[in-house]
Amino acid sequence: MNYEILFAIFVAAIFAGVIVLPVIRKLRHAFDVPEGWAGLVYHHGLYVRRNNAGRHVIWGFGWTVKLIDLRKTSLLVAGQEVLTADNVGLKLSLLVTCQITDPAKAAHETQNWPGDLYNAAQLAVRAVVCGVTVEVLLGQRLDIGARLLARVQPEAAKIGINVHAVGVKDVMFAADLKRAFADVLKAKQEGQAALERARGESAALRNLANAARLLDGNPALQNLRLMQSLTAAHNAGNTLVVGMPGGFMPLKQTNSAPTGEKKENGSAEV
Repeated sequence: MNYEILFAIFVAAIFAGVIVLPVIRKLRHAFDVPEGWAGLVYHHGLYVRRNNAGRHVIWGFGWTVKLIDLRKTSLLVAGQEVLTADNVGLKLSLLVTCQITDPAKAAHETQNWPGDLYNAAQLAVRAVVCGVTVEVLLGQRLDIGARLLARVQPEAAKIGINVHAVGVKDVMFAADLKRAFADVLKAKQEGQAALERARGESAALRNLANAARLLDGNPALQNLRLMQSLTAAHNAGNTLVVGMPGGFMPLKQTNSAPTGEKKENGSAEV
């Protein structure tokens, strides 16, 4: 009798393993969500909840999971032809740094959130650049980027995207405009160099005028300067021929006899 019971239990276990275990496997859904991602859980196509990074198990039929990347990314908006306030045509490329903050919105509110963000950046660059001149655009790129960010950010938030920064990557002009800007820059640099040369010459002339006034009031100083020039020419091994200036004061010569030598009247010169 005991053998019959054991046999019945054995047959039931085999039956459970053949019939029940496959059913259990179908009812049990295990999935992993990587770090930096989010899992959107659906039941028969209806959104239920969001699962963060880790291993998750769901029981039942009709469950599906969609993984959404939450890491920061960059979107390049290239080759936008725009017209500035001073009617100069150019091409701009933008670099948009963004990140999904609401994966449910990004998945359900739009079919293609990168495309929507690209279009928002296009409209923003046209609205901002048409109100500034080329000089402002080239000299204030950071301010232009801040104005673009203020326009793009609210539109991106509607689809669950947070835009961290919008920067002007490249500014491309036509060939003739490039040459014109190069000529203007060259002329500006040449004018600045000429101005610096004129300032240096004026400073040198002022120094010479001050030295001339100083020498004119001090003839002895003029003689000393002349002697310095003669000494320098001699040390350099050069022959220098100079005329005596009008203010040159020759040294006075004395015919005094050596100390202690008696004069004719019998007195000695001290």
